[in-house]
Amino acid sequence: MEERHYKYIVNFTKGSFYYNLQQLEEKQYIKKVNQLDSTREKRNYIITELGDKEFEKLMYKYGSKTDYINLSFYAAMLFANEYKSKELTKLIEKQIEQTKKKIFLLEQSLNNNKAIPTYFKKMLENSRSHHLVNLQWFEGLLNDIKDQN
Repeated sequence: MEERHYKYIVNFTKGSFYYNLQQLEEKQYIKKVNQLDSTREKRNYIITELGDKEFEKLMYKYGSKTDYINLSFYAAMLFANEYKSKELTKLIEKQIEQTKKKIFLLEQSLNNNKAIPTYFKKMLENSRSHHLVNLQWFEGLLNDIKDQN
């Protein structure tokens, strides 16, 4: 997690990390595989079949959410390399579709409601700007996936 700089997206501590490992093991999503190292015991985990099913379910759940600031989608993207390319493409296409709808609605509001207070208009313009950046990002992700295939 440190090597991949996840700390900029997910807040974790060693305590919470090990607690979550324990929870995953109790739910039988992962299984501990003990290996003896020359100096100390090493713990490795493998994902179980049940864990694979839960992973698929969570990738869809969080990959298809469109919160205002796509934090759920960011979390799903942390595991994009582990997810099926075809399914990831569908999630990104869903993000693109929903983001375009949001941009359209914001533009409708901005263009058709001249009585909007200035501060609210600025908020809508800011929101539209964020969605336009996200749309560009999603389209870039989609192109990257298509280029890899």
